[in-house]
Amino acid sequence: MPARQGFSAASDPAMAVAELLRQIDQPAMALVIVFASPSYDRAVLAEAIGRLMPGVVAIGCTTAGEITSEGYRENTLTGVSMGGADYRASIRLIAGLDRFRMEQGNLVVQELFADLGLAPLSVRAIPHQTFGMLLIDGLSRQEEMVVSSISRFLDPVPLFGGSAGDGLDFGTTWVFAEGAFHTNAAVLALIETECPFSVFKHDHFRPTEKKMVVTEADPVRRLVMEINAEPAAPAYAKMVGLDERQLNPMTFAAYPVVVRVGGEYHVRSIQKVEADGSLRFYCGIDEGLVLTVADGDDIARNLDAALTRLADELGSLDLILGFDCILRRLEAEQKQKSLAVSQVLKRHGVVGFSTYGEQYRSMHVNQTFTGVAIGGGRRKAEEPRAP
Repeated sequence: MPARQGFSAASDPAMAVAELLRQIDQPAMALVIVFASPSYDRAVLAEAIGRLMPGVVAIGCTTAGEITSEGYRENTLTGVSMGGADYRASIRLIAGLDRFRMEQGNLVVQELFADLGLAPLSVRAIPHQTFGMLLIDGLSRQEEMVVSSISRFLDPVPLFGGSAGDGLDFGTTWVFAEGAFHTNAAVLALIETECPFSVFKHDHFRPTEKKMVVTEADPVRRLVMEINAEPAAPAYAKMVGLDERQLNPMTFAAYPVVVRVGGEYHVRSIQKVEADGSLRFYCGIDEGLVLTVADGDDIARNLDAALTRLADELGSLDLILGFDCILRRLEAEQKQKSLAVSQVLKRHGVVGFSTYGEQYRSMHVNQTFTGVAIGGGRRKAEEPRAP
């Protein structure tokens, strides 16, 4: 198999790495990607990865829950290896996100192209052979700037990503690269393959007629202080038919808001109510933005249909690497759909993690499922190139 996946529920981090490696090991590994519960001792985990996978390029992050061959899990280590016969990969650690500037994306992307022996023009000629994957500190509040900068110079190569998690504690999140875990950091991978693939973004929401305008906000801190010239939390609660005291992560997951960008609606999820009644979002929100309350389809049935379409598009599937927002998981729990969603993920062979946010091309989004589906076998030479 070009890609192999596995997971371990062992509580000891070194044992977890050893068990995972027994499942994903193959003679030549172009890249190993791991998703680790924040319950693990990171130093021990990093040491075990380096010791048991010497010379292997490995990246990963901490999670708000894992997606394994058994579906949704917690307190596990899950991952995938990409075989060297079918994949080539290069990675870059981006440290110091609090000092990141827009022009840095150009340097990072050019270095990755050079690693793979590609000139930017050649990548533009063969975008169907290459995709980018970003793992980023989920509490850095820098996702918009980083993904915008990278996608600007990576285009038309498709990019997807996930924001690292810390369970439901929202304390500190970590990415793994160069043999260690890092906070205030991101890791970007450029992956080249002859296998057919599709980078995707999926959610299950429809916009309603309920609209509201952000009239006071702090985009840098992702705070909305006023909606419709009223205090934000009570104004939102009134719009969705709730009492302000009922607002919590579960209700935010059940009553998301979307914004229209480039002709498409994207979810902008609320994280929590602050003591002063303002709303903290998972994405930057600016004044004047129109927020539309969204209504959702059945989350399990909708996901199954989307993954089935991907399988039909690509034929036999080798791997679905999926980054699923923690708010989707919370919504599934609230609506008693967790088992059904988990079974869908298991049936389609998804591996990945629950995120604090997702990236798709140039966008940072929420309450979304994004990733890459990779078909089995190699792309036929006569196949048309992806747009």
